[in-house]
Parts: sequence; structure tokens; C-alpha cells
Amino acid sequence: MGKKKISTGVWLLGLLIVFCSYTGVVGAKNRSKTKTVTKSVPLGDPFILLHDGTYYAYGTHAADGIEVYTSKDLRKWKLHGLALHKDDVWADSRFWAPEIYEIDGKFYMYYTADEHICVAIADSPLGPFRQNEKKPMVAGEKMIDSSLFIDEDGKPYLFFVRFNDGNNVWVAELEDDYMTIKTETMRPCIHVSQAWEEVWPRVNEGSYVLKHNGLYYMTYSGNSFESPFYGIGCATATDIMGEWTKYQENPILQKPGNLQADFALFIMRIKIKSIFIHGACTSVRSILKKWMV
Repeated sequence: MGKKKISTGVWLLGLLIVFCSYTGVVGAKNRSKTKTVTKSVPLGDPFILLHDGTYYAYGTHAADGIEVYTSKDLRKWKLHGLALHKDDVWADSRFWAPEIYEIDGKFYMYYTADEHICVAIADSPLGPFRQNEKKPMVAGEKMIDSSLFIDEDGKPYLFFVRFNDGNNVWVAELEDDYMTIKTETMRPCIHVSQAWEEVWPRVNEGSYVLKHNGLYYMTYSGNSFESPFYGIGCATATDIMGEWTKYQENPILQKPGNLQADFALFIMRIKIKSIFIHGACTSVRSILKKWMV
């Protein structure tokens, strides 16, 4: 994923069995508290980073920031308190949907705070993540669900959701600091356009993009997270800034038992550029096998 040094990671775009489909927040947590989790990890919008043999899980839950959990086997988890605390960043509420990437020895967290997209940096995946200049990435507009993609030529892009005609996925180039959006490059990617997405309300969100055999693949969520019809769709493009085509057999996952489709699938991409799908039912795996040429 680009020429910069980026750690091998696991991106959890959906729900692991060990995670709850949780969308609320709880009260303040001790910033450095460590405890073993004996039940499901209560994270919405979950993301997992694999770094030096340890899995780090982040997500929507705490009222005062972003929690971090660790595991060696994706089964037993320890809570380490807040990786990101509101005192260290812009905004003081609604901390959602974090993604964490290691770039040149630093850890970048892209997240939503008070319905604005933000980025903070730390020296460790445990944090503390801080902003030297406390501000959102785009001050004048509410946006959510930011997701980083670095292409094979090293150029960074950010995908995010804008609130125009419902929730729509957009993309923009980033400056070489990985923190500054080139606003003049902002382009729309996908909007509500298939019947399954129109149940309630007009929502395409939670995108994640990877590249495979020269083709860009996007997974995204459709309908409201409060709806039992919240589901996962897929789209492809030959040009990351160009037109995206939705998969005709969408949704690839919807109403899977008692789980909600919170942000697409559990996708692990490793150094040999193989792609593995975990935790998906047989029918979903077969669809993805057809879809990812």
C-alpha cells in the first residue's frame, strides 16, 4: 500500500464474533486503566490494527475519546483505557469511527469528533494520540467516517462522508503530511442509488477502499445504523478519482442473524498481498470471490 513504510494491519470493517454491534457511548474512562475483558468488546465502528504481533482494537464507545484494546489471538482482549482523550484534541464529544495507520514510525488516527473529521498522531498504538493544532480537517463543514488510502505510487487519499442529499461518500487527495485535505480535489464517489439502500433513510457511509489486481474496491454501509436493514454494499473503480460502479448483487451482507452490518467486512491484507475474508458466511465468501477478480 504505497512506498511509505506502513505497518501490516488488520482492518475490521464489520463485526467480529467477539465484538458487539454497539452504537452508543459511555461515561469517562480512566486514560491508562488496563483490565481483561470477560465479555464481548463493546465497540461500534470497530477497527483493528496488527502491529508487532499484537492486535489493537479501537471503536465508538467512550464519551471522552477513543478506547484501545489489545489481543494476541483476537479472542482474549485487554482494555487499556483511552488512546485518545478529549483534552488532547479538538472537540469534547461524539468520538466515532477511528482508523489507525503506522506511517514512517508514527501512528495516525483518523476519526470523527462532533461530526467533523479529524486526525491525531501518537508514537505508540496505545497513544496518547494528540493534535499539535486542535482543529478538524475541514472546519466549515460537518463530515464523518474518514478512511485513509495510500496508492501504489505513494499518493495519499482520504474517503469521507458528506451530508448532501443524505449521506454520500466522497474522496480527496491529501498533502504529504497526511493531515491536510486538498479541498480543490474533492470528488463524489457513491450516493444512494440502489433499491436496498432506500429503506431508511438516504445513507451511504462507512467506506473502506483497497486495491487488487489494478482495480479499486470499496465496501460501504447502506441505510441507517438504527435500522435492521443496515447492510453492506460494494463498488469498484478503475480510477480512484473517477466513476464508481456498484455491484449489481448488493447487498453482500444484510440482517446476518442478530448482528448488524456495522461498516462492511473483516478484511485482512498481509504483505504478500493476499486477501482473506474472515467471519463471513459461506454465501458472502462466494460472492466476494466472484466480485474480487
